[in-house]
Amino acid sequence: MSAPAPPAFATGAPRTGPELSAALGRLLAEGITYLQALPEPAFTAPQGTFWSPAEHVRHLRKSAAPLVTALGIPRLVLGLRFGKAGRPSRAFDEMVAVYRQALAGGATAGRFAPSGDGDGLDRTAVLDGWARVTGALQAQLGKWDEAALDRYQLPHPVLGPLTVREMLAFTVYHTAHHLRRVAERSGR
Repeated sequence: MSAPAPPAFATGAPRTGPELSAALGRLLAEGITYLQALPEPAFTAPQGTFWSPAEHVRHLRKSAAPLVTALGIPRLVLGLRFGKAGRPSRAFDEMVAVYRQALAGGATAGRFAPSGDGDGLDRTAVLDGWARVTGALQAQLGKWDEAALDRYQLPHPVLGPLTVREMLAFTVYHTAHHLRRVAERSGR
C-alpha cells in the first residue's frame, strides 16, 4: 500500500475580495489539518537544509501580519503614504508568475524569515498564531470594497508596489507555496 499523495493546497484563481478571503480560509483549514497530523519531531525539525514546517508557518504569520495592519489604516492615510495605483490589478495567474520569477531570481524572505516568537516551536502556539493573523486578515479584507482593492497600493519588499488586490493574491499563492513545500519535503 502506497502512502497517500500530499495535499494539493489548491488556490483556484480568486479575484474578488470574498474569493480571496475564502481561499485564505481554505488554505488555513487544510494547512492546520495537515500540519497537526505530522509527528511532533517532523513539525519542528528542519527539512534537510530547509526550514522546518513550524518555521514555514511562522514565516506565513510574520509575512501576513503587516498586511493586517495596512488594511486597518484609514484609506486616506494609506493613499498618502503609499500612493494610489495608476494601473489595473493583475490577475491571480499573473501574480503567480511574477512571484515565481522573483524566486527564480534568488528572492529570499529577508526580514520576514522565521524567528523565535516565544512559542518555543510549540505546535499549538505556532498554528494558533497563524490562525489569528489569517482571521484578522480576513476580517480586515471584509471591510474593503472591490474598487478600493484596485485603487490603493502597498509596497512588497521583493515585488515592488502592488495593488491591495494583488497583495492579497500574492498572499494566497504564497501560503499555498509554503504549504506545498512542507508537504513535498515531508513526503506526506
